[in-house]
Amino acid sequence: MALAPRAEAAAGRIATAVAGAMALFGGTILIAIACVTVASVTGRAVPGLAPVTGDFELVEAGTAVAVFFFLPWCQLKRGHVSVDILAARLGRRVQAVLGFLGDAAVAIAAWVIIWRLWLGFGEKFPYGSQGLRDALGMGYKPFFAETTYELQLPVWIPFGLAVIGAGGFALVALYTVWRSLNWALAGAEGTP
Repeated sequence: MALAPRAEAAAGRIATAVAGAMALFGGTILIAIACVTVASVTGRAVPGLAPVTGDFELVEAGTAVAVFFFLPWCQLKRGHVSVDILAARLGRRVQAVLGFLGDAAVAIAAWVIIWRLWLGFGEKFPYGSQGLRDALGMGYKPFFAETTYELQLPVWIPFGLAVIGAGGFALVALYTVWRSLNWALAGAEGTP
């Protein structure tokens, strides 16, 4: 017995495509960060060249965004840390139920993360009427738009990208709860 197995399979295909695209985007960001780092270190080491201005700001923001874009794929493939020493000795049905409980806990955490990131984004985003901001739960507009020190990059841009990544994580986490519930109802875990 499973809850809407065809719909779950269709949702799984969509979740896989979205999570895969997000992971590729996160990987592209990491490659760009690596190139900036190499260029900056080379600029410091080679006479006549200069380091990349604001390299640490770019690395900091890019790493945060990349991590949030990797989370959906990690959740979809059950790549989060788990301790299976005790669970490996239990029956398959108990393992499936424990997997369901773990996925449910991650889904709750994912929704708390997106909620808190959204509030942080609202504090940094300097645009929109107060009525629209109230409707979206963004709070009051900041008096001054916060920027990074050296590059003067608006802080709301990486915050907004992190919100997108965390939103994908929260949606994929909901799908994995559905998937693991069906596994628990079937009595054994499937392959993520």
